[in-house]
Order: sequence, then structure tokens, then C-alpha cells
Amino acid sequence: ETSAKCTKVGTAREQRRDQPADYIKQGEPEWKRCDTEAKLKQSFCNETNIIFPSSHHILLANKPLSTNRRHQDQNNVRREPVQVQPQEVQLLLRPGLQHSFQIRFRLAEDYPVDLYYLMDLSYSMNDDLNNVKRLGNSLLRTLRQITSRARIGFGSFVDKTVLPFTNTNPDRLKKPCPEKENQCQPAFGFKHVLSLTENGDEFNHEVAAQNISGNLDQPEGSLDAIMQSVVCGDKIGWGNSTRLLVLTTDAGFHMAGDGKLGSIFEPNDGKCHLDESLTYSKNNEMDYPSVGQVANKLAENNIQAIFAVTKNVEPVYTRLKEIIPKSEVGVLSNDSSNVVELIKGAYNKLSSNVILSHDELPEGITVHYTSDCDGGHTPSPRGICNNVGIGKEVVFTVTVTALECMEKKTFNIGPLGFREKTKVNVETRCQCECDDDLSADKKRCSGHGRINCGACSCDLGYMGHKCDCKVGDKDETHLKEACRPDNMTAECSGQGECTCGQCMCHSGADGRIIYGQYCNCNDRDCEVHNNKLCGGNGKCRCNVCICDTGYEGSACQCKISTQACRKGDGSVCSNRGKCECNSCHCQGGYKPPLCETCPGCPSSCIECLGFEKGPLRKNCTQSCGHIQHKTVANLTAKKPCRERDSEGCWMVFTMNELNGFDNYGVVILDKRECPEPVSIGAVVGGAFAGVALIGLLILITIKGIMRYQDLQEYKKFEQERSKANVSPMYQAATTTVLNPNYTGD
Repeated sequence: ETSAKCTKVGTAREQRRDQPADYIKQGEPEWKRCDTEAKLKQSFCNETNIIFPSSHHILLANKPLSTNRRHQDQNNVRREPVQVQPQEVQLLLRPGLQHSFQIRFRLAEDYPVDLYYLMDLSYSMNDDLNNVKRLGNSLLRTLRQITSRARIGFGSFVDKTVLPFTNTNPDRLKKPCPEKENQCQPAFGFKHVLSLTENGDEFNHEVAAQNISGNLDQPEGSLDAIMQSVVCGDKIGWGNSTRLLVLTTDAGFHMAGDGKLGSIFEPNDGKCHLDESLTYSKNNEMDYPSVGQVANKLAENNIQAIFAVTKNVEPVYTRLKEIIPKSEVGVLSNDSSNVVELIKGAYNKLSSNVILSHDELPEGITVHYTSDCDGGHTPSPRGICNNVGIGKEVVFTVTVTALECMEKKTFNIGPLGFREKTKVNVETRCQCECDDDLSADKKRCSGHGRINCGACSCDLGYMGHKCDCKVGDKDETHLKEACRPDNMTAECSGQGECTCGQCMCHSGADGRIIYGQYCNCNDRDCEVHNNKLCGGNGKCRCNVCICDTGYEGSACQCKISTQACRKGDGSVCSNRGKCECNSCHCQGGYKPPLCETCPGCPSSCIECLGFEKGPLRKNCTQSCGHIQHKTVANLTAKKPCRERDSEGCWMVFTMNELNGFDNYGVVILDKRECPEPVSIGAVVGGAFAGVALIGLLILITIKGIMRYQDLQEYKKFEQERSKANVSPMYQAATTTVLNPNYTGD
């Protein structure tokens, strides 16, 4: 962005009415006063003290447009007509800012015209050649109806003399026409016949000597011929004039790449290659030019093309006209008998259509045009005016933008088809120049310097922001102590140098600006929200977010609202906290959401207020004056507070905290719940019964333990007995005898 400079006045918060402060913050370098205009305003620089040099232009050559038909001065000396004004301009631009100036154009009367007639001499144009041979004087008479200074020239072409474009049989190269044709010249590419001349008879004589030729395929070498006619200006004889190139043909054209069919691979170089016989010497060595090359060369040499073609190829050349600006297409009759009228009509169209454009622009510069013509008020890459008659003045507004600081650059702007141009010199203003009314006021610089663009420029031997420190001052220890907030901190927080008791801060490694009395501030180390410094809703000032209107929070992350912080009575956070980001931040131990938490029941105050008892009864009014109370016979609250008093009685009450701190409303039940007196007999009997019961429980427990142990011992004995071994000699005491006669019935 384009820079500006703040000269004198600081922030309204920093200055007094009778003593303006410096714009830069303490510790900031002087160059911080240079920034974009928008940022300087954001940093509280007074708008009237912002130096912002504007873009402007200087007319270096500004001859008036011609009005005299004969273009003669008072001494009858012919001078060149002026159709473009100004002729040279100097632009001093601020980068990024548009600047406009005007270019005027008036088509001069009796402006010279050069017409070069370029004819296809392939055999299909045989009938047309006979008519062209009688064309010279007719063309000149027609042109001289427009201007007294008209010249005509002539050139011819066919195609490259290699296969498959031309029959390369030696006999056919010498005579590429049918056998019945007696007058036939050898095959050729392009040949310049007659340089531009005012003599119509000479044109007729040279053209009459031309014979037809021929080739094989339908397309011709038209682009080769146009290229040589354009770039060989010294041989063609182009003058300071309206330049017309008339191409007559009944066929299409070969273009770049077609030469490979004939084993020609070298690209066309766009240079003149006419030999001593004025024939195109590189015809079979270089490829055809591209349409873009031809269009560029026509524009560079300010030549307007007229394509006089037969009906069958009109669509081809109409498409070509769309690519080549300042060109026209006309349809020839079968024998070209209408060529004069065709050229006259095409010239009138070309001369009445003015296209203002520029040559190749230097890098970093853009140009757009508007005009005072119908439909020309929308910015476009070219300025266009149609139906401009001779003597009519049109005005183009040229808007130039330099995108960056640059060295001096130059380019030309002018109407296509005319040699006259406006030379544009561009320089960028990247320095902030300013003049100071206080240059002689040394009081602001401690009497040891002067104001230069709002800052003190110190005399020799003095230094400091206000030139208030003398070089070599002995009291350096005291001055250095002023650069640290305490003995434990490095000078200027390690981010600057102590000069004359003031910190001169360095720039951060990442380009951040360090400032402050002790170089302890910068405008980037603030809290980030959603990957944006100060949430994108505030400015970072000395490590703290200063929120824009309507936002709050440590990172300006919230819109200001207290809706969720308000109680039914309209109070915010019960007057016991601060509402930030629509949430209560409570004080004094109170808790969100509305800072309503009860801190406890004050039983001493309840006892003295409700029953005039307890330790506070003597100074109850002083100690409990913050409690609003009343005594009732019945309480309807579901969960009242119950607290014992100093006599052991239960006090029943309800308590509500009122807004603010230590402010309560209490409702007390007028009767206490006190315990009845204790019975001694019941206490003693109960104690004896309790002891007897405990003894019985102990005996039962011991008996149970012994029973359990006996059962365990018996179980162990049975297990040991089952494991005893029996002797194999042992016989049972009982003998069993079986009766053999017993059947079992």
C-alpha cells in the first residue's frame, strides 16, 4: 500500500491543548511515523498532520492539434500535421493509486496516405491481373479525393517453391502455368515490384510488366508476403503517413507449422529478407509466420490492412480481421473490377474508427481507457471511437496505475494505424516529502535542533528524541537506571538500547514493532481467538486487546450482552459481580450463574433479632443492622433454616439475600423448639438394662465360638480315621455257608 507520514500531533489522550505530543509512542523508531494513511488514522494521527503526496502529471510536449488543411506555418513552410495531443507526458505516481490524464485526437485534413498493393499472382488470378494493370491512375485519383499527398506501390506473391506447395519439376518451376499460357513467370514466394510513388503512370508501367505464375495447392503464401511488406520499410518506402496495405487474393493462406510439410522447420524470425532483386530470399528456408506475428508487426509499424478477397474466402478473412485490429475485409468481383471502390470504402471505415492503444507495457504498470464517444465510458484495455469524421476531435481518458515502486519506465500510447504517439514517462513517488512550518522552532527540540517532518533533527553533539542529551554526558549510570523498571530487569527489557535515559527499541525478529518506556510493548502479542489477533474485533495495544465498539472479552471474542446475567428484578449479577461475555464473574465468594449463593445462616443475629437472647442482644442493632427481619406465627417455606441458639433451642427461619453484599431479608418463626427436662430414673434403668443386655450378648458369643471349635475337631478326627490302613491277614468274624440244594425260591 502507498505510504504516508504523520508529521507532528500525537493522540488526543496523550496531548495537552497548549503542548502537542509526538505521534510515535515512547521507544518507537522514527520510521514508524511512515505507514499507510488508513493505519496512521487508526493510530490516532491527526488527519490534518498526515503528509500524503498525490500522483500528478506534467506535460513535456503539448503541440496543439492541426486545423490548417495545408499544414503550413506563417512562412508557408509545410509542417507535419499534429493529430495526437499531448506528444509527451511525465507521470509521477504513488504505487497502488490510479492517475488519469487526457489524450486528444483529431483526424487531420489532407493527411498523407501510402497504399501498398499486394497481389496474389497464382494462376487463378489471371483475369484480375489484367484489370490491376490499368489500376494505377484510378487508385491515385480516388486517394487524392482524400488527400493531396497520396502514394501507391506494388508487390506480388504466390507460395513457397517446394513440394507439396509447388511442383518442383525443373520445367514446371520455370513455367508453373498451363501449356496454353504463353506469358507465365517462374514460381516464386514474394517479390517487391514498385516502391511507394506519387506517379500513377509508373505504377501502370511496372504492373503491366507482371505476368501470372502458379502453384499446386489452394492456400497461398499471403502471410509471408504481408510480413516482408511490413518489416522491409526502407525498401517499400513507408513514410510518415496513413499506411494502407491492400491484399487481393481468391484463396486462403498458409500459416506457422505448414512449412513442416515441405521439410521447413526453422520458425519465421519476423525480419526483412529481400535480396538485391527484391525477392524474399528465405522463402524456402523459413516457415510461414503465425497470425499473431503478423498482427504484432502490423501494429508496430502502424499499417492498416485491407483484405480485398473473393466471396468464397470472405469468411476466412473475416475471422482474420477479428485477430488483426484496424483491418477491413471487402469482397472482390470475379475480375477485381470493383477494387477501387472497395479500397475507398475500406479506407473510410478504417479512418473513421479510432482505436487508442499502447505498445508493450513495462512490468508493474496497468493502463485502462475511457472516451467521450458513445459507449466509451466503461474502462477497457483499449479506447475505441467509431464514426469519427475528418476534423472531429475525440478525447480519451487514460488511467495509469503503478503497482509497485520502480525505476523510471517509458511506453507509448497512440491510435492504431498512425505513427503519431504520446510518449509516457512513469516515475513512482515512494518517499513522503513534507515541509514544516516549525522548522525554525528550536524550543520543541530543547534548543539543540530543528523540526524535520515533525521529528527533531539534532545539532552536532546532541542526541535523543528531543535533542535533550549531550554526547559524552558523565551521568551515564543515572541515565541507564531510567531505562529499566527495577534492578532485576535488563535495560530496555533486552529489546532496545538506552540512549540519553530513554529506550530506543529494536524491531522484533518477525517484523513486529517494539515500543514502550522500557520496550515492553508490541502490538502483536495479544490473545488470539479463532486464529485472529483480538478475535478480529479489536486492536492490540501494548499486549492488551482494545475492543471495538460492541465487543468485549480478553480477546474481544464476545458481543456485549447482559441478557443471561440479569435477574427478574433487573439487577445484573445480583450486584455482586461483573457481566462479561454474557456470563457473571462473581466477587466475594459468590458463585454463578447469578451470584446468588447463600453464604450461611447468621444464627447469632437470628437469636437477638427474633427472641432478644444470645451474646449479641446488647448490641443487636449495630451488629445485625444489615438484616431486614420480621417474626411470623407460621412459615410456608418448604426447606427453612434450622439453627440452635445459645440455650440449645431450635430456631426456624427463612433467609433471602438481597442485591449487593451482606444484605439479607429474614422471616423468623416466633416459637423456638426447646428440649424437655431429662428423667433420672429412666436414665438409670436404661443404663442397667443396657449393661445386662451387653453381658448376655457376650455369653452367647463365647458359647457359639466354643461350639464351632468342637465341631471342627470332630470333623478332623473322622477324616483321620477314614485314612487308616487294614492288614491283609485280617479275617472277618463271620463265616457264610451256602446250601447246594437251595434254589433261591
